[in-house]
Amino acid sequence: MPRVKRGPKGARRRKKILKMAKGYRGGRGRLLRTAKEAVDRALAYSYRDRRQRKRDFRRLWIVRINAAARENGINYRDLMHGLAKAQVQMNRKMLAELAVSDPKAFSEVVALAKQHLAA
Repeated sequence: MPRVKRGPKGARRRKKILKMAKGYRGGRGRLLRTAKEAVDRALAYSYRDRRQRKRDFRRLWIVRINAAARENGINYRDLMHGLAKAQVQMNRKMLAELAVSDPKAFSEVVALAKQHLAA
C-alpha cells in the first residue's frame, strides 16, 4: 500500500494537535497518536468540568450561606423561604459573598427573612 503524506492540510492538523498537547509529559506531548488520545481526553474532561464547576460553586455557596444563617439562628431552608416571601431577589453567590465579607449586612438580610416568615 502506498504511503500517503496528506500535504499541508495534514501538517496543519498534526501541528494543531501537537500544539494542544504542549506541556504534556513524555510521548503524550511529542508523538501524534498518543498526543491525539491525550488531547481528546483532555477536551472531554474540560467540557465536563465546565459544567461541573457551576455545580461545585453552587454547593459551596449553599454551605457558606447555611453556616452563616445558623450563626444567626435560622437554617438555610427557612432563610431562603423567608427571602422568597420578602421578594428579595438576591442569588446564592451574592448571599455567600455577603455572609463572608460583611456579616453585619447578612444579619440584616436574615432579620428581613425572619420578619416575613413570622408574618
